[in-house]
Amino acid sequence: MFKFKVEFYLKIIFIFSAIALSSAFFIEYILGHKPCNLCLLERIPYGLSLVLISAIFILRKNEKFFILLLIITFIFSLAISFYHYGIEQGFFEESAVCGVKDFTKNITKEDLLKQLSEKTVSCKDVTFRILGLSLTSINIALSIIFIITLKEIYNNYEKNKQ
Repeated sequence: MFKFKVEFYLKIIFIFSAIALSSAFFIEYILGHKPCNLCLLERIPYGLSLVLISAIFILRKNEKFFILLLIITFIFSLAISFYHYGIEQGFFEESAVCGVKDFTKNITKEDLLKQLSEKTVSCKDVTFRILGLSLTSINIALSIIFIITLKEIYNNYEKNKQ
């Protein structure tokens, strides 16, 4: 791995996370591609990474602990993305997560009928691709790169801190 400071790598991960999140919102709200429930779940680690990296730069203490939390965050991202990719490729069946609506409130039979008549986005349908790759496959690659980079930062924290 190149011999850059911890701060450099964290800034790169922060920038890529911000780009990933803003791209997801752009694709959804500007281009009109509706995400499935797993796509929405895949956004959480990027938002969380922005918060954790901001905390590292603001608090300037417990950095190694926050880096460990970032590793766990992107392991979660990798697991969700791998599962989603498996559904896209037909390796796994869609789970209840793929069809769940908002069940936090009491639902009337009219609401239920309305939800059933709406077209929901299936987790196996890829509605947007970049260079022939689904966003889920790109997310897998980014998660692996971030996990490896953060693991190296964590293991060599004292050396790279200076």
